[in-house]
Amino acid sequence: MEKRQNEVIEIDLLELFYALKKQILWIILAAIVGGTLAFAGTKLLMTPMYESTTTMLVLTKETTLSSLADLQMGTQLTNDYEILTVSRQVLERVIDDLNLDMEYEDLKDSVQISNPSDSRIMEITVTYPSPKLAKEIVDDIAAVTSEFIGDKMEGVPPKIIDEGEVPDHKSSPSTMKNTALGILLGIVISCGVVTLYTVMDDTVKSEEDIEKYLGIPTLASVPDRKDYITGKKKKTKKSKPAKKR
Repeated sequence: MEKRQNEVIEIDLLELFYALKKQILWIILAAIVGGTLAFAGTKLLMTPMYESTTTMLVLTKETTLSSLADLQMGTQLTNDYEILTVSRQVLERVIDDLNLDMEYEDLKDSVQISNPSDSRIMEITVTYPSPKLAKEIVDDIAAVTSEFIGDKMEGVPPKIIDEGEVPDHKSSPSTMKNTALGILLGIVISCGVVTLYTVMDDTVKSEEDIEKYLGIPTLASVPDRKDYITGKKKKTKKSKPAKKR
């Protein structure tokens, strides 16, 4: 019984393979349409975003830069500074300095802060539709953060190592990636439709289908001779008589 079930599965997979092969042109067309729509949507509907990054160094004392205690304290302070950098007081001051038409939450969502493990380096990255404003925003955030931390924590403010640069290329969206996803989505949808149609199609097409769906053996079959139904008989070629020598 198990062997028979395996044979049925193999037949179904083979039937599905031939169904997909038969509709290969429609699948290719769906892939082209999906890729074209994704490409056009990326170019016309999505706003390009640009990233600019500045780097800051967290210090505990200006005179000690290499002691182990200073390094450990600086690493701990970096975690605190990450929170203070995106605090409301800092970002609202940046909004006022640059006259940005956005709320505090919107600016906070565009700021990313990273800290390499076991280091006192803090990287601030701003993502914005304008490459020039992306640089201005990240530079102002670094300056305001350094001043704010120096005033509030009464310690050595973080030092700005690298200022932001005006990006030449957009960081997102990726036209190539979205186009590839559109092509893949077109293939998946078209193959899904063909698979669903094949699975739902229970029409009898052969002797095997009769036994498969009805569970009864086939005793005989009548050939489909459409030429007799239409009254058109196939002309048989008469063999030419052999030439007499």
